[in-house]
Amino acid sequence: MLQDIPTPTTRREASPCVLETERLTLRQPTLADVKAIARLANDRRIAENSRHLPHPYSQDHAVDFVRAVAGTRDAAFLIENNFMPVGMAGITWREPELPELGYWLGVEHWGQGFATEAARAVIDYFFEEFDTDHLFAGARVTNPSSRNVLEKCGFQWCGVELHRFEALGSSTPVDRFRLARGVWSSLKSWVSSTRRGR
Repeated sequence: MLQDIPTPTTRREASPCVLETERLTLRQPTLADVKAIARLANDRRIAENSRHLPHPYSQDHAVDFVRAVAGTRDAAFLIENNFMPVGMAGITWREPELPELGYWLGVEHWGQGFATEAARAVIDYFFEEFDTDHLFAGARVTNPSSRNVLEKCGFQWCGVELHRFEALGSSTPVDRFRLARGVWSSLKSWVSSTRRGR
């Protein structure tokens, strides 16, 4: 999901940090989280809406993911609620000029507003950390919940593209969205997340 990505230009040296919101803590995943990540991600409903998640999703997949993101400057965060892992969020840089927000939650945590809260924290981190004027995101056209999250975060629809989904073994239409730095700045009145070094 968030691996093998070119290093972006940053305002300052990116360092591991913890993002905190009203209900969530977002931190870099470690090998100690592998079992929890695999348990949450091993659901076809999640894989079918996440381009790079295989299904079934094993602990070996989680190990590979954690090791891959540890060796890059990718922004990958394990989302926790009351110290319990509930999903993942982050920024991928598969193409240097197209940084992309990604997130997924374990099915039992859907419908509680966690995705919007986590996405806003990662968006804040992105615009505060990187010298880039746009952040992109995508949602399958059959996933209105994800589209709703993006729209609540200020993303604007910018077209439809075909993208390959590993779990589907085929390509499917994806709504593409873009968030400009200026729009983010004007919406910054949402409840701020805080960031602390590790």
